[in-house]
Amino acid sequence: MTTPATEHHAVQIAPATVRLERLLPGPAERIWSYLVDGDLRRQWFCGGHTLPGSGEATIVFQHSNITDEPTPEPYSEMDRGGIAATVQVVEFDPPRVLSITWPNGDHDSVVRFELFPENGKVLLVVTHRRLKDMAEQIDVSGGWHAHLDALEDVLAGRKPRGFWAKVARLEGEYAARFGL
Repeated sequence: MTTPATEHHAVQIAPATVRLERLLPGPAERIWSYLVDGDLRRQWFCGGHTLPGSGEATIVFQHSNITDEPTPEPYSEMDRGGIAATVQVVEFDPPRVLSITWPNGDHDSVVRFELFPENGKVLLVVTHRRLKDMAEQIDVSGGWHAHLDALEDVLAGRKPRGFWAKVARLEGEYAARFGL
């Protein structure tokens, strides 16, 4: 099953797999640093350890680092000390490919980040595979979409705008896009 692509939206590229693409200001080394460096990554996604070339690392979700918006109740645990998770680095090829396991209860999915230089910019491709069900595909699609919007803002020197409002809107959009 595939879903038609529109600018910035995730598409289903295979069963249990979604992909997003963003063209970002380069160089690739700059974007790479926002993927692996815990201090830079917390500005748009999650903090925690800087990701090593192999092995495990702890990431910490505390979205008050991203936005000044009040955190909605379903996510409030993220801002009461944050939520820590352990990821396994599966592939590490700076500044081209980073792949990590994504813990989710009883199963791990896998997220792959690929960087492709394009005329002074960088195409960032995020592929999230081995998703458990359609609900998880919708959830990660909206989440990655909102986080990549936040990354664009951070790279432009802005505080991410409308993060939680965007997450709420995107959940409905992706449910409709993916036919749920």
